[in-house]
Amino acid sequence: MKKRRVVVTGIGAVTPLGNDAATSWSNAIEGKSGVGPLTRINADEYPAKVSAELKDFNVEEFIEKKDARKMDRFTHYAVAASLMAVKDADLVITDENAPRVGVWIGSGIGGMETFENQYEIFLNRGYRRVSPFFVPMMIPDMAAGQVSIALGARGFNSCTVTACATGTNSIGDAFKVIQRGDADVMVAGGAEAPITKMAVAGFCANTALSNNPDPKTASRPFDLNRDGFVIGEGAGVVILEELEHALARGAKIYAEIVGYGATGDAYHITAPAPGGEGGARAMKMAIDDAGLSPEQIDYINAHGTSTDYNDKYETMAIKEVFGEHAYNVAISSTKSMTGHLLGAAGGVEAIFTVLAIKEGILPPTINYETPDPECDLDYVPNKSRRKEVKAAISNSLGFGGHNATIAFVRYE
Repeated sequence: MKKRRVVVTGIGAVTPLGNDAATSWSNAIEGKSGVGPLTRINADEYPAKVSAELKDFNVEEFIEKKDARKMDRFTHYAVAASLMAVKDADLVITDENAPRVGVWIGSGIGGMETFENQYEIFLNRGYRRVSPFFVPMMIPDMAAGQVSIALGARGFNSCTVTACATGTNSIGDAFKVIQRGDADVMVAGGAEAPITKMAVAGFCANTALSNNPDPKTASRPFDLNRDGFVIGEGAGVVILEELEHALARGAKIYAEIVGYGATGDAYHITAPAPGGEGGARAMKMAIDDAGLSPEQIDYINAHGTSTDYNDKYETMAIKEVFGEHAYNVAISSTKSMTGHLLGAAGGVEAIFTVLAIKEGILPPTINYETPDPECDLDYVPNKSRRKEVKAAISNSLGFGGHNATIAFVRYE
């Protein structure tokens, strides 16, 4: 059976760099940082003092106040990003096409803030005062559910939960839904709102977060002095569309998605497999699925978390897959600017990857000051770079040994 071609026709995002995709991209290209002091919770109670929070996000621009009160913050972000992506795609969903428009949006931890708030109410006031909306606010699939309701999209509907690989898995799986003919359009990505008391406590307890109190240098992927990731929040959503469907309605096309790879480490609950072998297999799978060779890849949006093991092993994995070309391919970690959005990271980074292809400019890895001998590739340090990009991949690697890679090419 001939595979159907799939293109990206819309993008939407709310990130620490901006409350829409265009602003987020502009600030990324300028090398601006979205990292600042930790304000959503009391920083005095934690060793981590910085975070990457949204600025001046107003949910009521997208959702009526009475409805927003029945949703967790991560769902607010998902709905906002999805509405902007659909508008950007100039996509009109009608009763006629709704069954062929699907939603695949994941979240790494879902409604953690709702869980914490409602548990306090339960302890202090008893079960009768717990919100009847507690469960549907908390569960990770509710982002996809609420987006489908908001849009009237009645097609294939799902939610992936693969920790920090969530956004990339979601887009990759949605790509396959269209490719095999089960939908014509998919609204896909990830959303996360993890800057909560318990989530930050958990990441501090397992020493994953940076304890660097300086927002300007705390997130520094591939730098010798990196000491952990900076927790972030937001959502990134793309509109994937079957090519002929997109052409028939005159849609603009950002890029074509051509490959997807997903693997498991079967090694450890938090640490990546030695040498990044699982990530290497995901990259190989995506490149093979795309019908490309490693030498054809011009750019990699790396997982690049600013943790010791991830950055070292992802570098090793790239060398394993690309051989000598590893030293020629441009690599950047936009987490240096956005922080780590966990389940939303892959969605936002997919947007940055397709924009790099469309506009021929690479976002930088900022805060790169001291080279690490074990991380010796071209990380586009500190300043964006003009470069023709015909093919690119985006990597996401998650707790539990989840590895995901998606491949895009310039639409011809």
